[in-house]
Amino acid sequence: MEKQDIPFLSVAELSEFIFQKVVSPVEVTESYLDRIDSLNFKFNSYLTVCRKEALQSAREAERAILQGNYLGAMHGIPVAVKDQLWTKGIRTTIGSRLMADFYPEEDATAVANLKTAGAIILGKTNLTEFAIGGSQRFGLNRNPWDLDMFTGGSSGGSGSATAAFLCATSLGEDTGGSIRRPAAWCGLAGIRPSWGRVSRYGVMPGSWSMDQVGPISRTVEDAAITLGAIAGYDPKDSYSWDVPVPDYRAALSGDIKDIRIGAITELIHSEIVDPEVRDAVVHAGTVLGEMGATVEEVSLPLTVHGGTITGALINVESAMTYSDWIRERLDEFGHSNKIGLLTGSILPAQAYYKVQKLRELMRRQVQKALETYDVLILPTSKSCAPRLADDQPVTSKETATVPPVMTRPFNLANAPALSVNCGFNSQGLPIGLQIGGRPFDEETVLRVGHAYEQNTPWHKMRPPNA
Repeated sequence: MEKQDIPFLSVAELSEFIFQKVVSPVEVTESYLDRIDSLNFKFNSYLTVCRKEALQSAREAERAILQGNYLGAMHGIPVAVKDQLWTKGIRTTIGSRLMADFYPEEDATAVANLKTAGAIILGKTNLTEFAIGGSQRFGLNRNPWDLDMFTGGSSGGSGSATAAFLCATSLGEDTGGSIRRPAAWCGLAGIRPSWGRVSRYGVMPGSWSMDQVGPISRTVEDAAITLGAIAGYDPKDSYSWDVPVPDYRAALSGDIKDIRIGAITELIHSEIVDPEVRDAVVHAGTVLGEMGATVEEVSLPLTVHGGTITGALINVESAMTYSDWIRERLDEFGHSNKIGLLTGSILPAQAYYKVQKLRELMRRQVQKALETYDVLILPTSKSCAPRLADDQPVTSKETATVPPVMTRPFNLANAPALSVNCGFNSQGLPIGLQIGGRPFDEETVLRVGHAYEQNTPWHKMRPPNA
C-alpha cells in the first residue's frame, strides 16, 4: 500500500491493516501529518498540530502491537480533537483570544480515554469562540465541498479535518447541534450521544444542561468505534451516568425490519426547509421503508420552538459560566457572543424558569413519540452549508430572530441523535438526515444510520477540494 493512500481508509479498514501489521501506526501517523502539512492552509481545520507528540504516541503504539499488546480498533488510529477539550501540555484555546495561552495540566477524560484505547492525537481543531457563537477568532474554517462555504459551528474544524482526510476520525462537542451540523454540511456521520454518556470533565462548558462530547467520522461504523472508545461513567463528572456501555459496532447488523420510524411532520415539511433538503429526507424515509422498516409521519408541534428554547438556555448558562469575563473583558469577545452573553446576563429568572418548563413539555412530547417509534427522523439542517460570513452583526429584530433549528429537540430531550449523508443538492453540497432515539439507546440510532448508509452511495463520495 502506498503511504499517500492511507488517509483515505476508514477507521474500520485502517484498524484491520494495523492489526494485521500491513501498515504501522508510525506510517499511518506520518501519512496524515504529511496531508496536514500540505492541505491545512486550505481549510484552517487545525489550530495546533501535535507533530512531536503524535509521532511519539505512534512509536509507542507500534512497539505495543509488535509485542502482541493490541488494544482494539482505535489502537494506532490518528484522531483530531476539538480545541474545547483539555489536552495535557498542549495549547487549548476554546476558540478565544482570552484563552490563547492556556496549557492544561491534564487531559479531558474523553481524550484520556482515547489515549487508553491507543489512539493518536494529531492536533486541536478550529471552532467558534467558546463553542457558543458565530465568531471564529482564529480565522474562518472552510468546507472541503466548496471552499466558499461554512463547515458548521461550533465543531467546524473537526468536520473539515475529517472530510478532507486530515484525520481518521475526530471529536466534537454538541450543545445545540455542533456535532451534527458540521457532519451534515461536510457529508459525514456525526453522533451526539445521550447527555451523560460521555464525560465532560476537562471540556470547557457552554451550557451545563446540554453540552455533550461525541465523534465526527466518515462512516457510521467509524463513529460507533470512536464512541465506544470515549463513552463511560466518570466520577469526575457529576452529570455522568453510570450505565453500561454496549458494543456499538456489534449493533450494526444491517437489518432494520423490526424498526418503527417516526418522521417529524413539522420539521420535515416546514416552510423554512429548503425543497432539495426536504425531498432528500423524504426519499431517505422511503429507502428505509424499502429496507423493511415501518415509516410513518408523526406530529410533534412543540419541536418548532426548539431554537428559541435552546437559544435562551445557552445564553443564560454561558453568561453564568463566563460572568467574570463579561464584567471585566467584554470587549475581547466577538460581536455575536457579546450580544448573546449580555442577553443571557439580563434575562429575568422567571424567563429562564418558563423556558425550562417549556423544555420539559417538549422533552415529554419527544419521549412519548419514542414509546411508539424506535427512532425519529428529520433534516439535520434546514439547508445545506451557507456561504462563509464571519460574526454577522445583529442589526434588527429580524436578524435576532431564532428560527426552528432541526437539531434542538434531541438536545432538549437529552437523547442521542445522528446525522448521516443522504444526498447532495444541485450545487453539489451534502444533505444531512438526522436520526434521533431514546436516551442511552445509541445502538438503535447507529444501527438505523449504518443500514441506511450501506444501502446508499453518499458516504463514498469524496469532496472535490480534498
